[in-house]
Amino acid sequence: MAKEKKGVRLEHISKIYQDPKTKKDFYAVHDANIDIQPGEFVTLLGPSGCGKTTILRMIAGFESPDEGQIYLGGEPINDLTPNKRDTAMVFQSYALLPHYNIFDNVAYGLKIRKVPQDEIKKKVVNILGLVGLEGMEDRMTNQLSGGQQQRVALARALVLEPGVLLFDEPLSNLDAKLRVDMRTEIRRIQQEAGITAIYVTHDQSEAMAISDRIIVMKKGVVDQIGDPHTIYYHPVDEFVADFIGESNFLRGKLEKKEGSDGVARIEGHDVEVSGVDHLSVGDDIVLVLRPESAKLADEGVLKCKVTLSRFMGNYQNYQVMVGDTLVKIQDFNPKNHKIYNVGDEAYVSFTADDAHAL
Repeated sequence: MAKEKKGVRLEHISKIYQDPKTKKDFYAVHDANIDIQPGEFVTLLGPSGCGKTTILRMIAGFESPDEGQIYLGGEPINDLTPNKRDTAMVFQSYALLPHYNIFDNVAYGLKIRKVPQDEIKKKVVNILGLVGLEGMEDRMTNQLSGGQQQRVALARALVLEPGVLLFDEPLSNLDAKLRVDMRTEIRRIQQEAGITAIYVTHDQSEAMAISDRIIVMKKGVVDQIGDPHTIYYHPVDEFVADFIGESNFLRGKLEKKEGSDGVARIEGHDVEVSGVDHLSVGDDIVLVLRPESAKLADEGVLKCKVTLSRFMGNYQNYQVMVGDTLVKIQDFNPKNHKIYNVGDEAYVSFTADDAHAL
């Protein structure tokens, strides 16, 4: 589909704004270094105000970096206007032309580029087939559902055959079920087109479902870059662990260490730990334990008391107190498991490999 797969590289990119109240300058993005490979689907993820949309807008050319250089396909693009960059943006608002039908909306950019009419028709028909809107060329955009409007916006960007496709929270206006369906479609279309995609969202499950790699941002800084599995099971800090899914944080001290393995003292219990190469005996340790990685049992690692027990269909939802620490547990497929009730004493059971040491 794309004329050429192009990568994107950000070298020491910073963007400085002025606070309208205090009149003081602040970094919206600070010293970002990102290398996106050709054909890769990468998501910028983080809470509001973390800088993810600013990075996307700088790649698109709607904002200019105050420091650093952006490269597209190996070429520096800081000085290029948006229309001179080999990128296309899919906006949150879709930005469709309400008085045009589907065909004319998708063909709009090609007409501006003065592409011959017969070539326009061929390209538009092909791209509408790719996004599942074939045969709907004459439909007006105000007659379309939200999901169909999103497909038109996607087709309009793809038909230009950009080297890089940019998405600015494109699913935030859709209902929950349609968001899940459309994110699957966007990933399918991106893979079929073989295009490089950079996607902005604050939705963790969305990022996990569609990305080859995730870039987690915090207060203008790139906090961690990795594939979804690494980001989820090996977060670099408590912010990433807490932002991506649910986490329990078990705090204690490292008492023994042999290589990458050791023993930590947590809430009066000795707990076997792994991946402690970066720690020394006597250091504070924080274990990240995902709710689905732990079990409740009659014997185990940490003695606890059940404070919540709720059947959720596909899992039993528990909250237990381990000393002064609240621990959440999700026991999946509980049909043939022992169910613990509020007030029961039990143990939180997990292995050293189930917990990640920060």
